[in-house]
Amino acid sequence: MSAPNDKRAKRAAARFYAVQALFQMEISGQTVEQVRAEFETHRIGAETEEENWVDADVPLFRKLVDLAVDRQGKIDQLTDRALVAKWPIARIDPTLRALFRAAGAEMAETDTPPRVVITEFVQIAQAFFPEGRESKFVNAVLDHMAHEIRPEAF
Repeated sequence: MSAPNDKRAKRAAARFYAVQALFQMEISGQTVEQVRAEFETHRIGAETEEENWVDADVPLFRKLVDLAVDRQGKIDQLTDRALVAKWPIARIDPTLRALFRAAGAEMAETDTPPRVVITEFVQIAQAFFPEGRESKFVNAVLDHMAHEIRPEAF
């Protein structure tokens, strides 16, 4: 049986990999199947001469990627409503788009408490943008989305 911290770390890694996979799909034009296979075969838990990749909760990774792709239109509409009118989702950084899609999928389609989702994805934003204000932006957008998707949680 794995320790709670190990389980939490694997879930955090799954979220991080989901953002990376969604970003890669958008930039490269690869299919969800191609990207999922690459991550599951060559990244998640892989050890190479150059790098050791952290292990992750693979079912959560798959679920987030698949849901984000399947529900992308709906999630993007939610994100657009949380953004300033002059900054639709198409104008923001592709890493942030991927992050909002993964977080939106988890908020809408899992029983993870919205505050946990927000905290986890703000930490991911801090990892991608360590010196920027993006984490505050992510917090605000995800908070707005969470209140719309799961108002009963607040």
